[in-house]
Amino acid sequence: MRYARNTLLMGLIVLGALSWSCVRNLPPVAPQSEEADVDTGSGTFARRQPPETPNRVSAGAVSSTPVDISPPTAVSQTGPTNDLPNPYTTIVGWAKMPGSRTWGSTSAVDIDPDGKHIWVAERCEANACEGSTLDPVLKFDESGHLVSSFGAGLMNWPHGFYVHDDGSVWVTDARGGDGKGHQVHKFSPNGDLLLSLGTAGVAGTDGSHFNQPSDVVVGPDGSIYVGDGHGGESNARIVKFDAAGNFVKAWGEPGTAPGQFGVPHGLAFDSQGRLFVADRSNNRIQIFDQDGNFLEEWPQFSRLSGIFIDDHDMLYGTDSESNHRRGNGEWKRGMRVGSARTGEVMYFIPDPADPNDGPLRGTSFSEGVAVDAAGNIYGAEVGPKGLKKYVRREE
Repeated sequence: MRYARNTLLMGLIVLGALSWSCVRNLPPVAPQSEEADVDTGSGTFARRQPPETPNRVSAGAVSSTPVDISPPTAVSQTGPTNDLPNPYTTIVGWAKMPGSRTWGSTSAVDIDPDGKHIWVAERCEANACEGSTLDPVLKFDESGHLVSSFGAGLMNWPHGFYVHDDGSVWVTDARGGDGKGHQVHKFSPNGDLLLSLGTAGVAGTDGSHFNQPSDVVVGPDGSIYVGDGHGGESNARIVKFDAAGNFVKAWGEPGTAPGQFGVPHGLAFDSQGRLFVADRSNNRIQIFDQDGNFLEEWPQFSRLSGIFIDDHDMLYGTDSESNHRRGNGEWKRGMRVGSARTGEVMYFIPDPADPNDGPLRGTSFSEGVAVDAAGNIYGAEVGPKGLKKYVRREE
């Protein structure tokens, strides 16, 4: 009898361990909120609670010095990762513009250090901010109400976006003209300009110039990394600066080999301090250490415009461009969610737009992506113009 009880007990322990192993790597399920109406797809509505704790990889959570990192072992997923479950509900019209202001092309989104507020870069009711008096940097609360904004007259084409743990807001201005652009700006949370990298309005290839910088991220030790280039005759490299903005090094050139880039469109760090680059026109992620040494490439997340890695090492990648004209029409546009540790793609949120015909064939769905502390996903859309929210359905 004692043997039977012990066998049962051991079975329960093993079962519990297996259950925890399966659950702990899933994105957190967002609790219900009292603020945002959620279209469940069945004609009913639910409410969602705001998050309580941050859900991003913080600078203090990873090694502050470069380490010898073995290449991550990717899960083998050959061919398009289209037929995967979608456990998310889409919320349209969640964020509200004040007064008569309408949404323009929205290129990027990130989460405030409090894990609740949402920052976006919006192109002044159009697809550019030249000549506009509107603020392109917007901050929303967890209910979708605008609480602050800044940046009017300072940028032509806000593109990449990063909000640091200290609250500073980084924006790339990827189009030159009128004495502005080809720069990366650092702002205080209140909109004070603290630092500018690059030479205003002048494109170049050295350490003091950019040519259409697409994205920016701050590394574990405070170093600054810029994805410099947006296709065409622009650059195709990663540029590294120290925390004070002094040039350190650059790597990359146009091409398809490891360490070369088509468009280094999005940047993110995982918890081990590896730099993930969404190499968009090469339909892959490239992974580097903090000194620019190539580690691995992953094609299974498709043609990514934006990439976000949370503090559980869940990777959220958004494909806004795949279609037959670009030679990868077998891959569906949408959001792929998976593991930054193994490379396994677990979930897929499909884009409802037609990628091959109609007004959104150039770019649809989101180009920027971020995830709040509750696991809600936010997609910044350039073609459709706006900000969508994706809430995980409760099982």
